[in-house]
Amino acid sequence: MDRNQVTQKIITAKVKNKMSWAQIAERIGQSKEWTTAAMLGQMTLTAKQAAVTQELFALTDEETLWLQIVPYKGSLPTAVPTDPLIYRWYEIVSVYGSTIKELIHEEFGDGIMSAIDFKMDIQRQADPNGDRVNVVLSGKFLPYKTY
Repeated sequence: MDRNQVTQKIITAKVKNKMSWAQIAERIGQSKEWTTAAMLGQMTLTAKQAAVTQELFALTDEETLWLQIVPYKGSLPTAVPTDPLIYRWYEIVSVYGSTIKELIHEEFGDGIMSAIDFKMDIQRQADPNGDRVNVVLSGKFLPYKTY
């Protein structure tokens, strides 16, 4: 038994029971973005969150314990993603990464945007030329320290 097997069981139950990530998130009490990452094995659940997940997906006690262990983060199976949607994010970073870096450094100074103290919001935005995907990433700025 490992976390990947628990993830597969969760996805199978989600599909079988025709659940949405938003419905699951509502039950767990977190955003749909964080909950999806957690269910896909990228976040650590509290005992309370794990208990709700156990009930939602009919997990065993052992499977539920795996939800509370700090996971190995990073879910991509290859260095360059092959899934078309994920590849487009890779493309965005490849094309605009240096621009994002430059503008963050100009505005904030030498540092990084945290993916730990982080929020994400994904919404559908109606547009007469075809609906758009609106993604907002919000991470705490962490300056490099001198010593």
